[in-house]
Amino acid sequence: MAKKQGKQQEQKPTIKKSKISLQKIVIAILALAVIGFFIVNNFINKEPKTEYYTFTKEGELIFTDSLGTLKTKIDIEIANNEYKRQLGLMNRKEMKENQGMLFIFTKEAYQSFWMRNTLISLDMIFVNEHKEIVTIHKYTKILTEQSYPASEPSMYVVEVVAGFCDKYNIQVGDKINWMGMSLEKPNQ
Repeated sequence: MAKKQGKQQEQKPTIKKSKISLQKIVIAILALAVIGFFIVNNFINKEPKTEYYTFTKEGELIFTDSLGTLKTKIDIEIANNEYKRQLGLMNRKEMKENQGMLFIFTKEAYQSFWMRNTLISLDMIFVNEHKEIVTIHKYTKILTEQSYPASEPSMYVVEVVAGFCDKYNIQVGDKINWMGMSLEKPNQ
């Protein structure tokens, strides 16, 4: 019997060592799995940081009827170079009713706009080189690449919050003008 007990005693430490080693391996695997999960989850859910823009007043613009009678006036931000025209009103969370953006092009042409990354529904007002409104698109759909083209060549486009044209009765044939600034020569 003494020999049997001796053999059993010798086997117990081997079994304990195996259990301890197995526990360490399982804990290490679980720890790596948890760390891996957080790294992968953080990487997958990492959204690119969106930069939001706010309105910067750079001038004032008036709307008149075809006879020159004032309809309303707004503050404007000016998009007179390629970068500003491409950016437009994208990534803006809000814009007030008395604010808008005036796009100035180097020559009169058939302009077309879209609403990609635009979070605010707009009225788009296309204006020819004589500052006469030639096309209006009201209540544009946000976050789309749907095209909103001018029906006639235009040199300027004014974007205002949706509903502005209805509220102030802005129509094709009305005119725009600006005060206190020279916008005749836009930057490339």
